[in-house]
Amino acid sequence: MSDAIKHECGIALLRLKKPLEFYKEKYGSAFYGIQKMYLLMEKQHNRGQDGAGFASIKFDVEPGERYISRIRSNKSQPIQDIFEQINERIDEELSIHPEYKDNVALQKENIPYIGELFLGHVRYGTFGKNSIESVHPFLRQNNWMHRNLIVAGNFNMTNVKQLFDSLVELGQHPKEMADTVTVMEKIGHFLDDEVTDLYQECKNNGLSKREASPVIAEKLDIAKILKRASRGWDGGYAMAGLLGHGDSFVFRDPAGIRPAYFYEDEEIVVVASERPVIQTVFNVPFEKIAELLPGNALIIKKNGTVSQNEIIPPTDKKACSFERIYFSRGSDAEIYQERKELGRLILPSVLNAIENDTDNTVFSYIPNTAETSFFGMIEAANDFLNQRKNKYILDNRKTLTREKLEEILSVKIRTEKIAIKDAKLRTFITDDANRDDLVAHVYDVTYGVIKQSDNLVIIDDSIVRGTTLKKSILKMMDRLNPKKIVVVSSAPQIRFPDCYGIDMAKLESFIAFQAAIELLKERNLQHIIDDVYNKCKAQEKLKDIDVINYVTEIYNPFSDEEIADKIGEMLHSSDIKADVKIIFQKVEDLHKACPKNLGDWYFTGNYPTPGGNRVVNQAFINFYEGKDVRAY
Repeated sequence: MSDAIKHECGIALLRLKKPLEFYKEKYGSAFYGIQKMYLLMEKQHNRGQDGAGFASIKFDVEPGERYISRIRSNKSQPIQDIFEQINERIDEELSIHPEYKDNVALQKENIPYIGELFLGHVRYGTFGKNSIESVHPFLRQNNWMHRNLIVAGNFNMTNVKQLFDSLVELGQHPKEMADTVTVMEKIGHFLDDEVTDLYQECKNNGLSKREASPVIAEKLDIAKILKRASRGWDGGYAMAGLLGHGDSFVFRDPAGIRPAYFYEDEEIVVVASERPVIQTVFNVPFEKIAELLPGNALIIKKNGTVSQNEIIPPTDKKACSFERIYFSRGSDAEIYQERKELGRLILPSVLNAIENDTDNTVFSYIPNTAETSFFGMIEAANDFLNQRKNKYILDNRKTLTREKLEEILSVKIRTEKIAIKDAKLRTFITDDANRDDLVAHVYDVTYGVIKQSDNLVIIDDSIVRGTTLKKSILKMMDRLNPKKIVVVSSAPQIRFPDCYGIDMAKLESFIAFQAAIELLKERNLQHIIDDVYNKCKAQEKLKDIDVINYVTEIYNPFSDEEIADKIGEMLHSSDIKADVKIIFQKVEDLHKACPKNLGDWYFTGNYPTPGGNRVVNQAFINFYEGKDVRAY
């Protein structure tokens, strides 16, 4: 994506179902779980590079022995940093105590990070914070083993203030008004309640405190705790939790906004944010990996039983379509085909823009995540060309010569790798005075493949702000002297902020919103801007369920093509000689390509939770009042 947007995070949970000695005998190491966690996190590196965290729990340890280990990093390569520290600690212990080397019991007793239950997390900070305190997993400590809670997640709540206030009503004093803290404390509160109730039951049955502990562990009802804790949550989430005694869970929001997949066999249970991660790390087939159902929690008891429990009744499934367009790895079999289909479906609009002149058009892509949709577009272009060839041959079959036939068959769709990203320049762009000149050189171009009579079609995943297009890509493409530059977005126009974990919070940063505002002013429709502001302000004190997204009215007077043409005009600076055309995917074609991920609120304004409507209205109020702040 030319305008990079950040996705908040990815999770990995691993439960070993056999004793550690089993993994030592079968795989050669009792550190099997740590090794697999490294791979699970590294294979999700694309989901977050601001920070990473790892936690482990040992089962059945004696009182006084450490059973929870946690390590977090916000260094430039956080995953590598974490596992370098873990390996250094393990090597140090084995060096000092060679007797540990082949003794799994001594390893478990004396070496941190080894255990039966693991949780990993990679993150982007959507609020611009990258302090170590913001890095997951979060830990809630207690001397009662059952009350220790470790939480990590891929989520964002739209109603953090309300959740914070509910904790205050419960008598708590949260240390921070952040969604991770409030979610963890809400779960922790009802975990405490459940443990207290079970202990009282054990006490009434004549059990001592020590005798009660394993009974509490066995009877602890995780589903009940999550049902009570999640009342009032509004957001997109896939969150994982570990309890000190060994129970664990992964819980997904009722609209299925954030993804979660799991696999279970006789040796392991594993959960990750992406399916191919599990396929690769454990060498299991696509069909063996299940998607965690919306509104459900996968609950893994300490005794090894695994169940999927409905916590919140599912709503209409609105899984994030950006997962398919951009965020998730394209190595997933379904995602790969969906991205190719995005390219195929947008070709008719491209052909219209170049007046079907494929002979004088070069097709390319902006490296490198748009490559798959580029393949789809080229397959469709080849189909178009073959149909044209077939028609000519059939129409002229009586007079066609061998030479003419060879000439016709030799015509190909012209593809080139035009844009080459010079990533080294990113870290050098510092002072404002020279920023634009340096941005213009983020991409290099391939010279000598474009003629002055050529159109240049270049496909991108999505166009968010248009900054890199205007200041870098279009200028670089124009140096090749094409007749026309057609920039193709495999995603529709981004018109509305996200509030479920993607760093797209401010309306004024979207080039589509800027274009709509400009069109309203040009056509003397400024009153619509004022009307929308007044309607948004009038709803500020309403309950979320009663709020309507009025920001859609900003776009209603215009067709998609009018807004796209205005965007092209805004991105076409005076020093660009070529004509510039911008093409966006249609929303209906997005749904055809990605039928299982119908979440499209950033394109349509159809938010899957009530809190989304409040957020978009607040974002417009902030824009109108000139406040450079987030809406949630």
